[in-house]
Amino acid sequence: MEAPKLLLLFLLIRSDLFIGKSVADGVTPEEAKELRDEVREMFYHAFNGYMEHAFPRDELRPLTCGGEDTLGGYALTLIDSLDTLALLGDRERFTSSVEWIGKNLRFDINKTVSIFETTIRILGGLISAHLIASDYNTGMRIPSYDDELLHLAEDLAWRMLPAFDTPTGIPFGSVNLLHGVDENESKITSTAGGGTLTLEFGILSRLTNDPIFEQVAKNAVRGLWARRSKINLVGAHIDVFSGDWTQKDAGIGTSIDSFYEYLLKAYLLFGDEEYLFIFQEAYKAAMNFLFNDPWYVEVNMNSAALVWPLFNSLQAFWPGLQVLAGDIEPAIRTHAAFFSVWRRYGFTPEGFNLATLSVQQGQKSYPLRPELIESTYWLYKATRDPRYLDAGRDMLTSLQYGARCTCGYCHISDVEFHKQEDHMESFFLAETVKYLWLLFDLAAGPDNLVENGPYKYIFSTEGHLLPATPQISLVREHCSYFGAYCGNSSLILKTHSPESAETNSSGSQTRHADFSFLSRSSYQSSPVSGLKVRNLMGLCPGLTHGQRYGISFKAPVDPSSEDEYSSQRETNEVQSHSVVLISNLDPEVPPSGPHNNHDSGPARAHQEESSSSKQKR
Repeated sequence: MEAPKLLLLFLLIRSDLFIGKSVADGVTPEEAKELRDEVREMFYHAFNGYMEHAFPRDELRPLTCGGEDTLGGYALTLIDSLDTLALLGDRERFTSSVEWIGKNLRFDINKTVSIFETTIRILGGLISAHLIASDYNTGMRIPSYDDELLHLAEDLAWRMLPAFDTPTGIPFGSVNLLHGVDENESKITSTAGGGTLTLEFGILSRLTNDPIFEQVAKNAVRGLWARRSKINLVGAHIDVFSGDWTQKDAGIGTSIDSFYEYLLKAYLLFGDEEYLFIFQEAYKAAMNFLFNDPWYVEVNMNSAALVWPLFNSLQAFWPGLQVLAGDIEPAIRTHAAFFSVWRRYGFTPEGFNLATLSVQQGQKSYPLRPELIESTYWLYKATRDPRYLDAGRDMLTSLQYGARCTCGYCHISDVEFHKQEDHMESFFLAETVKYLWLLFDLAAGPDNLVENGPYKYIFSTEGHLLPATPQISLVREHCSYFGAYCGNSSLILKTHSPESAETNSSGSQTRHADFSFLSRSSYQSSPVSGLKVRNLMGLCPGLTHGQRYGISFKAPVDPSSEDEYSSQRETNEVQSHSVVLISNLDPEVPPSGPHNNHDSGPARAHQEESSSSKQKR
């Protein structure tokens, strides 16, 4: 037996011994109410600490009770917390926060920001709060509200559009909000960075009746998927100009995770079967080549050779995604494995080595991540198994005793010694606390917007509430949804900056968007008055999904350097919106061995850089 296979067998045997059931007593409904109230107090301890000591800077320094600007210097934590305030029913704080943002927030600033982080935290926060503040049905409508947050979101999205002007359609990783893309901007971006924009940009198109936002986000997904390997895996980092993969390690965690997440969630929210088709193919490949029950490993995207036997904390979202996909059994086993790491250390480290069963060197921190709590919530919602309430209680206890500090909650810089660090990410209030509160509220008898409100909600990767309203989710059969709700008679392409290059204050040239790549000629009039739809061959039942949507495999530039392998793939019928199980997950695995690791190379250094940012998604 070859070395990698021996190693995986060893890991599977060891993991069975390592996973144990929680021994905590069952959480009663009365205790669930007490835990829910404790989580509420946890939120306000951190939120009030931010407002008193850090606002309007981006994030709180909870040990020293100060503030710091980490993204753009525009009250990041407040924007990220808006829908959590609404979920808790805090009308007064929600209203005052929305009004302050509407009057004071501006994006015409000389700041270079991450496309990924700005989209999921700022754009998503503004859109979610707008949908709550503008709708009587949410019970949180603000009478004086006049779409201020929506106008800010649209302005921000226009300022990010120059990043999408690339040969592949995959956006640059960063953009200057005033000057566009700097000529020295890196051409390397992560798969998650380019593939986690569809929900926020898609909703914005529906709310503004302008298809351009949805189109560029979908083009980015197509650009990534067209460059997948022959076995339907994607790498971690890619050159947005050449389309070449610069890091070929495939996994479900760092730099890739939310690419998978947004494929399924875009289908659930928009009803676009193209996303479902890609998700089915990508999910099948992930379960074939990355899943070593109950763990997930990283492999070479071309050969499937093992390159990294590591559990990283961002993988912990996966069981929750499997719940949405209807694949519950592997989700249960994987969650048990991941939670066993939490119980061992009191938190999940950024990296846990499955070969040595110890914390990975250089990845010992826990930056208050929500992913394991998120999956715990979804599994409890799906199964009502009390073990998940026990798990939630254990995680709450760890946060209270290990991370709570003077003005908020601190990063844990070393999970083995529970050493605190003076930083609190905005996603702690947007996600970590939110999922904990939802878990215990569900057990106590739910009384909240998500469980009892007028709409079904999809959670963004930042935990923002995105409702499936008719305006957002109304599905028209055989229709691509670029501009499907556009009331304009033509596609108007506008920019905030001139199309020619300018010299910014630093003297370097900046790139502005050339939107000729979004030609009007690609649109045709719909039979339905006032609508525009993409010209697709979607009516022929004899075509496969790939043929219908024009999604094809793009061969690598140098085929001689890749291992020859072909995989049989099936197109599976969809039984319902909630069940998209992938069958036949046992194709022949290509030969693997140490010589197959040649594609991982020094690019691994990108993944091992220490960072608390969710860009590692």
